[in-house]
Amino acid sequence: MARVTVEDCVDKVDNRFELVLLASHRARQISQGNPITVDRDNDKNPVVALREIADETLSPEDLKEDLIHTLQKHVEVDEPEETRPTERSEAPAPQAAIQEKPDDTVAFDRMSEDELLAGIEGLVAPEKTDDY
Repeated sequence: MARVTVEDCVDKVDNRFELVLLASHRARQISQGNPITVDRDNDKNPVVALREIADETLSPEDLKEDLIHTLQKHVEVDEPEETRPTERSEAPAPQAAIQEKPDDTVAFDRMSEDELLAGIEGLVAPEKTDDY
């Protein structure tokens, strides 16, 4: 039975810290039921993950991309979004605070404390969810 050492994998992944991250991520994938690409040989998941990296049955770049994707909480869409005017469902801003310029851009001027409080009172608190 062949044992995997870090030296077998360092050729494929230069940074040892990155190697640990990739191998641990792959070991978690294996424990979640992802199919393995090498013979198990009665090895545990971290050793199987290192053997997959050493044998180049998995691309380290693909593992890195998948690791980054799993750590992201907000995934950005590559497609550009259409720009459209938003409808204001909240309390309208005081007219003294906003002045329309001829080229349809909005400029903000100073507003009084009373106008600010009136705008704040019109806001609706977000609904509470189980996430918070």
